[in-house]
Amino acid sequence: MQIGSEVGLRAELEAVLAAQRLAQAGAGAPGREARRADLLKLKQAIRAHRHNLVHAAAADFGARPADETLILDVGPVVQGINHLRRHLGRWMRPERRSVPITLWPGRARIIREPLGVVGIMAPWNYPFGLSLMPLATALAAGNRVMLKPSELAPESSRAIAALLREVFDPAQVAVVEGGVETGAAFAGLPFDHLFFTGSTEVGRKVMRAAADNLVPVTLELGGKSPVILSRDADFEKAARDIAFGKIANAGQTCIAPDYVLIHDEDAAGFAERLAAAMKRARAVAARREGPCGIISDRHSQRLLSLMDEARDLGATVIGAGPEGASSTFPAIVLDAPPDSRLMREEIFGPILPVVTYNLIDEAIAHVTSAPKPLALYIYSGSGAERDRILRETQSGNVTTNGMMTHYAVDDLPFGGVGHSGIGAYHGRAGFDAMSHAKGVFEEPRRSLIPLGRPGGRFAKLFARYMMR
Repeated sequence: MQIGSEVGLRAELEAVLAAQRLAQAGAGAPGREARRADLLKLKQAIRAHRHNLVHAAAADFGARPADETLILDVGPVVQGINHLRRHLGRWMRPERRSVPITLWPGRARIIREPLGVVGIMAPWNYPFGLSLMPLATALAAGNRVMLKPSELAPESSRAIAALLREVFDPAQVAVVEGGVETGAAFAGLPFDHLFFTGSTEVGRKVMRAAADNLVPVTLELGGKSPVILSRDADFEKAARDIAFGKIANAGQTCIAPDYVLIHDEDAAGFAERLAAAMKRARAVAARREGPCGIISDRHSQRLLSLMDEARDLGATVIGAGPEGASSTFPAIVLDAPPDSRLMREEIFGPILPVVTYNLIDEAIAHVTSAPKPLALYIYSGSGAERDRILRETQSGNVTTNGMMTHYAVDDLPFGGVGHSGIGAYHGRAGFDAMSHAKGVFEEPRRSLIPLGRPGGRFAKLFARYMMR
């Protein structure tokens, strides 16, 4: 549905929510086969519309290679749906739980049931993956969904709405399009769960709005995801990987590498290697259909201002584009002051600061002194050093000797910690997050339980046993 004005905005959204609740009450929780069928319909629609999705993303970004959209944005949804359908029956089965001896021979189990209506607020950077994967997860858990795509990717938003209208009745899945006012009203609805992906700043506002209705939230945020390079790292591989992380989607990825921590003696040589890798990666993208553009002039100007401020404060900017100009993207920044915006804010673009250390303890301290990031990358040939970094740092997820690939492992929970997010999804973690785990205890008709209650024949004996 398209929300046209602020007048009656809340009422229109509440009417959609009420219709979904009414349909839910009438139909009850869908069974396994109904859920698997819904997921299959969604997968088939995504496959059928993939060319429309590719063209919509290219229009929103100004340029975006088709394989970039299919591999990084749309493909993970298809693979995620395959994983959900494959394991759904096992996840839905009741789980037996142990019973204390005082309640024998009773039986306990957990039944996972749908929460009800889930609200999903999606971002612009991966408009399909970060809207349709939470949607698929909510459907797998048996919920109905209201989805709010980002207004900053309007062509992608329209493509998503058209796709879902073909597949689902609005009483099951409704797409709400609109701007900032619509988003604010959407966040304030009394959902049974609210799933938000976006910046930490907006995440705070969403959580405040949800709190008014005691709506539980999953917040997938961001932060400054570091790369730690040990002295024995494979620098050639690391340079290729990091270049990919900064060139793909123009670095507009929540788990993109935000800065590199490297030993002081290795920094200059690695910066040259990294600049060459970025130039090659960007040239390859340019020969296809890209490279991917920055989503808007406003975002581009922000990135330029980050570089300009760092340069004015004494940093060295190395242009890593084909023309090599230091005023264009991508770029590597050396010696950026810690108090510069470049080192305080999530960059979310093709700029990479390189920070030096003398001892690995300094690199670890640098990570632990900052808010916990959504992702951490460790390049090290030493298992002992790698394990130490894992043990002494906290982050949402980690990839060792690789870049961003943990996101593609459907059986791993994906989510942040602290400032980088609340909760997780993907696979079983997402199914559990969007389900209610109902505990059920079956008390037998005949047992010693009544005799152990206060005033019962064995009350003193039970009291002594329970306090042992």
